[in-house]
Amino acid sequence: MWAVVGAYGVRFGFTDLTDGRSRDFDYVVLSIGLVVAWWIMLELWGSREAKVFGAGADEYKRVISASAWLFGFVAVLSYALRIDTARGYVGLAFPAGALGLLAARWLIRQHLSMERKRGTSNARVLIVGGPHSAQHLVQSLTGAPAAGYLPVAAHLPGATLESESCRQVTVPVTGVEEDVESILAAITNTKVDAVAISAGVNLHPQDLRRLGWELAARDIGMILAPALTDVAGPRIHTQPVAGLPLIHVSTPRLTGGKKVAKRAFDLVIAGFLALCLAPVFAVLALLVKFSSPGPVFYRQDRIGLRGTTFQMLKFRSMRMNADAELESLLRAQGTNDKPLFKIENDPRITGVGRILRKYSLDELPQLLNVLGGSMSLVGPRPQRDGEVALYDDAAHRRLYVSPGMSGLWQVSGRSNLSWEESIRLDLYYVENWSLMGDVVILFRTFKAVFASTGAV
Repeated sequence: MWAVVGAYGVRFGFTDLTDGRSRDFDYVVLSIGLVVAWWIMLELWGSREAKVFGAGADEYKRVISASAWLFGFVAVLSYALRIDTARGYVGLAFPAGALGLLAARWLIRQHLSMERKRGTSNARVLIVGGPHSAQHLVQSLTGAPAAGYLPVAAHLPGATLESESCRQVTVPVTGVEEDVESILAAITNTKVDAVAISAGVNLHPQDLRRLGWELAARDIGMILAPALTDVAGPRIHTQPVAGLPLIHVSTPRLTGGKKVAKRAFDLVIAGFLALCLAPVFAVLALLVKFSSPGPVFYRQDRIGLRGTTFQMLKFRSMRMNADAELESLLRAQGTNDKPLFKIENDPRITGVGRILRKYSLDELPQLLNVLGGSMSLVGPRPQRDGEVALYDDAAHRRLYVSPGMSGLWQVSGRSNLSWEESIRLDLYYVENWSLMGDVVILFRTFKAVFASTGAV
């Protein structure tokens, strides 16, 4: 409403309405119709469905899609009926309204996320499945509170209560019976809003179908959680065959048009940032030069795409010959055999370097690496050959894409994360790359940098 009214005011003003001009009155009617149609389109595109609230980009995508389709219809109707619609009016209303909707949804999402972290505004979930898969689902849901699913109990058909796997389940176990009546009784006792069927559930397909009918009659959600981990939505396609929902998982490939789009995105954004930050580069270069003897830039060999070696640029944040002292410091700290090593209270860092590292300003020269093609704006963090030598087979998949200035593990805790968590996040990025995902990570990067989260 505010976007449409604002576009009208900017384009036509409000003073002429009192003169009774028919043209301006026509645009008043159009504005009212546009607001109503916009509201309806947001509903038709499912932007208000509870399942898209709180986490993921689906809510934002639906808002943009609904807005774009609405103004596409307006453009087509204007052309087909030869209506001379003011381009300035439409050109203001569409971006202002879309951005305003996104900002409002983001603000409400922050409030909802805080509520869910406090334990409110959640859907209570009963997990039905095998002990191992049930516990994995419990950990996954509790580790993502913003999604709004709170596991409150588990029903483990066919399991043995005295077994070690059952004892490891961290929510109350309501029973191990394999009949639908026992599950329905557990649902009644726990007062849940949804039932999650995890992998390894020991129930006959006909019993699962009957359970689905009973849940639908009670207006309780039914969630199927397959044994797939770290696979994003765009790679999953469901195909019904003979009444069975077959899940197809596409192979991730960063080739062809996707590769061109990622490279074009890198060139445009990195070029723009390098141009805007040129004065900052000059100031930082002078500070580094006068802080201690040595060159302004620090060049270090890192492992990039497909295991190739390149020189990564940084503003020098340490004193000269710092690399020669690294092995002795790691040995004293007891981390010389571990990847992703960090020296606690590193004595080699200069005063200026400590500030540069805190706000990640020492990383800015890597924009030149991005422009040169050896790095990307977003991707797995490039590591040294000694760290790559410690990779297992799974970790080597990090090298399938170009390394990045920022990535999932940097915006999820940076150096506070363990090696296993960092690898899992990087592999998730490699397996589920998308251009929109890169945009989201870049926005989260600025937040992490300014908060100095995990900075060293």
